[in-house]
Amino acid sequence: MDLRDFEAFGEPGAMVYLGDCVDLMRVMPPESVDMIFADPPYRLSNGGVTFKNGSPAPVNKGTWDRSMGFQADHRFNVGWLKAARRILKPDGTIWVTGTHHIIFSLGFALQSMNFKLINQITWSKPDPPPNLLHTAFTHAHETLLWASKTRGARHTFNYDLINNPDPTSQLSSVWHIPSAPIKEKTHGRHPTQKPLRLLRRAVLASSAEGELVFDPFCGSGTTGVAAKELGRFFAGAEAEREYAGLAGRRIGAVERGAVLEKIQSTGVEDFLPGYRARRRASPD
Repeated sequence: MDLRDFEAFGEPGAMVYLGDCVDLMRVMPPESVDMIFADPPYRLSNGGVTFKNGSPAPVNKGTWDRSMGFQADHRFNVGWLKAARRILKPDGTIWVTGTHHIIFSLGFALQSMNFKLINQITWSKPDPPPNLLHTAFTHAHETLLWASKTRGARHTFNYDLINNPDPTSQLSSVWHIPSAPIKEKTHGRHPTQKPLRLLRRAVLASSAEGELVFDPFCGSGTTGVAAKELGRFFAGAEAEREYAGLAGRRIGAVERGAVLEKIQSTGVEDFLPGYRARRRASPD
């Protein structure tokens, strides 16, 4: 099996391959990827209840999101992380996202494989759904773990691109970013779609123009969109045809390098309408 055996969506330089991510990573060259951003299944589809469009709704994102049991879920995480480690360059880094349902499994697996944790990022959401059962605090954040392949790795961190020139206003490990807005869902919807602002920041901070970004759980293609907008190359895996097609449409609709040019010319990371042009009062 090789890459030609996978149906592809997108365009040259920003491709989404239909299939299992481990199968895809097995045919990718070793140490070929500069940055990995992974948004694996959170295993939330367990019959619970959430708040959607103003009304209670069951938590059922799809069979891919159902828990297989603690041990099987952890084996799944170990399996794809081992495959990801093989394709990551010696100085490359990996981002993984999760809630308390899987983040401890992911963190343990990363440390067991001798990845070095660089940062634990808290993505704080100003617009979380309420807790309908009144049995716990409202879930208002997700966690991102950022790790290098080894302790001696010289990872990329583009400090000047994401920070205010004022050294007292450094970007912190708490990111206040709203969920994906409606305008980012015009080509279709995915139940776990991440906001572009979140992915732009991660890609901008930890990779360089012309490098290769890989996403093993591509979903709606947000990582690919951000990578293309920032002048990076992209490859991703997606197991569901519907979402692979959605990712391909979103990637095709943006201009390569357009956002990077704006950031480089203005010196402003969060330049989009509705966002603060500069972080003056707050470091994030």
